Amino acid sequence: MNILNKIIYILLVSLFVYSCNISNNNVDKIQFTGNAQGTYYAVTYYDSLSRNFQPQIDSLLNDFDQIASLWVDSSLLRRINSNQTSILNPLMIDLIDKSMYISQLTEGYFDITVGKLVNAWGFGFSNPLALDTFIVDSLKQYVGYGKIHVEDSVLLKENSNIEIDFNAIAQGYSSDLIADFLLSKGIKNLLVDIGGEVVAKGYKPNGDTWIVGIEKPADNKYSNQQIDVKINLDNMSVVTSGNYRKYYENNGVKYSHTINPFTGFPVAHTLLSVSVLAPKAWEADAMATAFMVMGLEKSLEFLEKNPICEAYFIYNQDGEYKTYSTEGFKTVIIK
Repeated sequence: MNILNKIIYILLVSLFVYSCNISNNNVDKIQFTGNAQGTYYAVTYYDSLSRNFQPQIDSLLNDFDQIASLWVDSSLLRRINSNQTSILNPLMIDLIDKSMYISQLTEGYFDITVGKLVNAWGFGFSNPLALDTFIVDSLKQYVGYGKIHVEDSVLLKENSNIEIDFNAIAQGYSSDLIADFLLSKGIKNLLVDIGGEVVAKGYKPNGDTWIVGIEKPADNKYSNQQIDVKINLDNMSVVTSGNYRKYYENNGVKYSHTINPFTGFPVAHTLLSVSVLAPKAWEADAMATAFMVMGLEKSLEFLEKNPICEAYFIYNQDGEYKTYSTEGFKTVIIK
């Protein structure tokens, strides 16, 4: 190798080492938290330009609430439910399309038309009613994903009393929105968490994957959080759904926030929580809700026929916590 080639070689190696140092070491860790959709959000990412995107993310989440939140009086969803309008925007159409896909896949165990029942049981924006089987049966006529459809950006309902509730998919969907926004800004390594709906992209500067904890079912909504297991989240999303924090008590009876669209009643079975691993948080969110409605046995039967995601179940067996993992989920659990 002549002297000129040696010089070129040294320069190229130096440039490579320098670029590696820039990409792996000279990046700032940006972290911030906030409130959205009645819960917290937390965002972590690495950026060599040290950009803080919290104002844009807050704006993005606010815009989402103006469309899909039941807690914003003037939101598009509230106006659709009260029949003030039936005209949808592209985001609302996408939310409905994705919801209908999961509804069809799960044969109705996931259903966004449970709005009337959710409110009646006290998990919406109104106080619970004194419900009995007769009242519940009278409300079930307004439930059924096949009773709505979209045509030319217009929502058509079989009955004007049908109300939509996106709570079982909205947080996962908005986690994906934030992750996609950051990716569009050139951020490749990020972790987004909205109320436990987590999206991970890329890696930490040292090449490690993101590590996420899965909560152990709590005795009640006021119990301190305890981690059951930790998992490696490698360019995936994970969502945990459970009934141990979202419930209310009446005359000593706990009523779960998860409503069975077939019976009209809150679910009551041994499944305490399920964590779903999927490429997209909206899908993991919706499937976690579907599994909570199905219960353990039916969920496992579903996954046997439709291996579209991985799942980790925590259930009660004779007063003891038991767990079950699909084979794919086992591979991400940190021993």
